[in-house]
Amino acid sequence: MEAQQGTQQLHLALAHKLFLLSHPDIDDIEKVRLRDEVLDAVKAHDMSSLYETLAAASVLEMDAAVLDSMKRRIDDELKKLDDKIADAEENLGESEVREAHLAKSLFYIQIGDKEKALEQLKTTEGKTVAVGQKMDLVFYTLQLGLFYMDFDLISRSIDKAKNLFEEGGDWERKNRLKVYEGLYCMATRNFKKAANLFLDSISTFTTYELLSYDTFIFYTVLTSIISLDRVSLKQKVVDAPEILTVIGKIPHLSEFLNSLYGCQYKSFFSAFSGLTEQIKLDRYVQPHFRFYMREVRTVVYSQFLESYKSVTMEAMATAFGVSVDFIDLELSRFIAAGKLHCKIDKVAGVLETNRPDSKNALFQATIKQGDFLLNRIQKLSRVIDL
Repeated sequence: MEAQQGTQQLHLALAHKLFLLSHPDIDDIEKVRLRDEVLDAVKAHDMSSLYETLAAASVLEMDAAVLDSMKRRIDDELKKLDDKIADAEENLGESEVREAHLAKSLFYIQIGDKEKALEQLKTTEGKTVAVGQKMDLVFYTLQLGLFYMDFDLISRSIDKAKNLFEEGGDWERKNRLKVYEGLYCMATRNFKKAANLFLDSISTFTTYELLSYDTFIFYTVLTSIISLDRVSLKQKVVDAPEILTVIGKIPHLSEFLNSLYGCQYKSFFSAFSGLTEQIKLDRYVQPHFRFYMREVRTVVYSQFLESYKSVTMEAMATAFGVSVDFIDLELSRFIAAGKLHCKIDKVAGVLETNRPDSKNALFQATIKQGDFLLNRIQKLSRVIDL
């Protein structure tokens, strides 16, 4: 899933490689290649603090000469940047002073010094007047947060961006923020909100510094399948021209989506097993792998049972291409967890659905609350009478 336009921000590409280096499913030969690429990126951008961290974690081997060389280059570059700031403050205008401070902020981001980068970005913000330029500083902060998976920093930055948009701001930056927020929601297991934000951004996607359009469509389909009802899924995802142009490039994704909508459950499970490898190797979704697996199975089992008042377990097992014992074990777990509304007649080998009636449930809840209120009023009247 390579970027089609623009380039992914260096630190986010590096973060993905570091994630793969720590992944148990990556073979040793691939890890050797990844380790070389990480080391080259660290050296090329003088990321001395990250180099020390990775060496301490035994991801890279410590070379004192390399570290000293990086630190010397950092000191030389910082001296040049400070001289430019001093010169701008003495001889040039406010915009030049801001640009000099911004250059120093970007250098701290480049070398991976999070604390100093955040401090310098704050200083740069103090020199910034335009809302659009302030938003760009927030985007730099969000990229730092995504590199370090600092969800508190990301959340605060998103709130700050929304407050800035109340003062003004262009649509292009607003649409970019939706992708940042969607990625944050997905990484924090708020798949429903992530799906809505991604779907809003499909036709206006320009956030190539975060991820490629192919990867963006991959996330959109993954989050939509467990968040949207069948009608919305058809309108917003299955028939969406922006998704149709890309989905065929991503292995198993088209079959995963269309077999679910077309009720081809055997094909769906086959595609799903192929997609699990991609999900496991994604740094944003992998922490929620087991949760996502359960949610997808809940969706597909619910869709199958929706068509029946009762159905034999053998028929369901045949439809999914699995054994009766597997279906029995699977459904018993979901029923016990309250995810599926049906019961198993083990003797007859039949599943009987007992879909909850939402109107009846609302009526019962109203009656219960009414009884509770009447009881409180009666108790209160006794007190008043006394």
